[in-house]
Amino acid sequence: MTGRFSLSGGNPSTPDADATVRGLGLAFDLPDGERWRAAMVNTPVFPDRTPDGFYERLLASKTDPATGKPDPDRMAAFLSRHPETAAAMNLIRQHPPTSGFDDSTFYGLNAFHCTNDTGVTVPVRWALVPEQPARSPGLPPLPGRDYLFDTLTAAVSRGPLRWRMLLTIGQPGDRTDDATRPWPPTRQVLDVGTVTIDAVQTEAPHTARDLNFDPLILPTGIAPSDDPLLSARSAVYTESFTRRSGEPTTPALVDVDGVRDDR
Repeated sequence: MTGRFSLSGGNPSTPDADATVRGLGLAFDLPDGERWRAAMVNTPVFPDRTPDGFYERLLASKTDPATGKPDPDRMAAFLSRHPETAAAMNLIRQHPPTSGFDDSTFYGLNAFHCTNDTGVTVPVRWALVPEQPARSPGLPPLPGRDYLFDTLTAAVSRGPLRWRMLLTIGQPGDRTDDATRPWPPTRQVLDVGTVTIDAVQTEAPHTARDLNFDPLILPTGIAPSDDPLLSARSAVYTESFTRRSGEPTTPALVDVDGVRDDR
């Protein structure tokens, strides 16, 4: 298994910030030759139900050249047309970010269909819940532009990091086509295993840089749901991967060998 930690945004030189959405992509190469890719973030829901809604929100949040800030009236008008986004953003605000990657819960957001050996199919959503507790206030993040990545590297150097993979089983009536809405907390949850990170490498060709964490790369027994975001994510990730593959190779901005933890 290979994982890639990431932060949202298109500028790799942007300093880390607690409020930036954190991502974890996983690439499983299974014993029978099948592959499984998963891409998760540290928010319990996604702000938009459809690709069109996502695009609309991007337009509504564009910077106004006159003020250097987004136009609040334009965003308010968008939210009035998309109450599902307003509700999702409110739920996200109720789940503030933790201190780092290592104590973050990562959510798959979209629903999938899992089928067992007897042919029974159920809708599921998955999440990775950290075994390591929230970081002590007495152990602040490492300083610097890349403090989230550097603190993660230091944590792995002290010992493996572990997350429990939990599957929430949907019931009839649970929406599988709407990532803005959580399923009821009373749903059955299965603990299906542990994801362990015991080593880190600087991003380079033939490591995570050259992996496409397309959520539609699925093994036998897991199939996509009717969530319209899944096909859009697959297309966008493929385009991003293609563009990265054509770029000149440059040194990674985060160098794990240069991390020193003297706290």
